[in-house]
Amino acid sequence: MKNKVFRIDSDGFNGAWYPAPGQSGRGLIIMLGDSSEDYMARTAAKWLNRQGLHAMAMSPDKKDYGHHSYPLERFGKAIAFMKAQGCEKLGVVGASTTGMLALLAASYYPELSLTVAISPSDFVMEGFYRDGKDGATERPGDNESSVSWQGKPLPFLPYAYRHPEYWQKIQEESKAGGDKVASRKLFDESEKRHPIREEERIKVENIHGKLIFIGAEDDVLWDTCRYIRRMEKRLGSLPHDSDFESWLYVHGTHFAFPESMLKMMLPVGSGLLVSYMFRAGKEHKRECRDTRIDIDRRLKQTLTDW
Repeated sequence: MKNKVFRIDSDGFNGAWYPAPGQSGRGLIIMLGDSSEDYMARTAAKWLNRQGLHAMAMSPDKKDYGHHSYPLERFGKAIAFMKAQGCEKLGVVGASTTGMLALLAASYYPELSLTVAISPSDFVMEGFYRDGKDGATERPGDNESSVSWQGKPLPFLPYAYRHPEYWQKIQEESKAGGDKVASRKLFDESEKRHPIREEERIKVENIHGKLIFIGAEDDVLWDTCRYIRRMEKRLGSLPHDSDFESWLYVHGTHFAFPESMLKMMLPVGSGLLVSYMFRAGKEHKRECRDTRIDIDRRLKQTLTDW
């Protein structure tokens, strides 16, 4: 399925190209998984191929889920390649931290006419590392933005805590809520200590074409529905030419993916991962599954109409 791999040193970005079997003038940039070549990225690309779309998977490095000082110009290089392959329509999809990244990319590159942000924030996050320092799974950068543009860091919301307290707080919150990972209180505290400034907000009014926000109220990583409502309010108060929709659900957790995509990733017991990771996924299995089924139906229709 994959016919080309990209590396930062030689190509200016890290990615993998997964072309659809037949002729297609549509392509999506996807940012899912720890690597553009891992099982999650390959499965998501295969799912998109079945919808008749080419897929360009991108990731910060060959295998690294950390996000720090990510140059947005890398999207420009990926877009140039996709255009050369005959993609007349280009879009981007991301989830969690890359949901934020998808919104930022679309706000800088008008060629992107479809943007899907799953469980995003409405602000630029501080950068974080997954390098195992001092035994911590994750740690914040030392006042380093998650994203840069033209060699300069974008203004960001700083985390409320530094290393090693940052990971300790996440562990405490996760244990208290019965989740494998939870950081909603951390983000709430970060905003409390540092009210978000205008320069730190994502300029969603600069996004063109179709724009879709997806989130669930029971997300324990951060209050994504509140962030999405703030973006709705922003779009309602500023000139913009996007056609935006918010798909908000009571249950769905941070993993608000299309059900058929999740089934491709986990053919047996597709909902087990959600139940394992989040208490809400365990206590509201049916509701979470209904959410994923609805997202599946709506997203497939959106891709068909695009």
